[in-house]
Amino acid sequence: QVQLVESGGGLVQAGGSRRLSCAASGRTFSNRGMGWFRQAPGKEREFVACISWSGGSTYYADSVKGRFTISRDNSKNTVYLQMNSLKPEDTAVYYCAANRAIFGGSEITSYDYWGQGTQVTVSS
Repeated sequence: QVQLVESGGGLVQAGGSRRLSCAASGRTFSNRGMGWFRQAPGKEREFVACISWSGGSTYYADSVKGRFTISRDNSKNTVYLQMNSLKPEDTAVYYCAANRAIFGGSEITSYDYWGQGTQVTVSS
């Protein structure tokens, strides 16, 4: 069992930065790939970034590549999403998720635990 709690959302101006955190409880955190997804109003949930169990491998959606960075600290059971050069189209609820496997991935169905989400709003 893994419980996930996101934090760090809020209102930010376009061009600004924000760091999201996802605190995990449960002893299997370090054995799982982790991912960030987002969902804007009226749209489907979409993949943002993922990271392998060790942090050695990461993968990003094209829309955030070069602007967002995913990282993790297994000693703190926490995964992060550093978001720079934010755009109004980044406005969404951001969700942290734990993958069934150690490598993560972009498929929503490969994740079996989800946080409650944190709202990020980027003003123009």
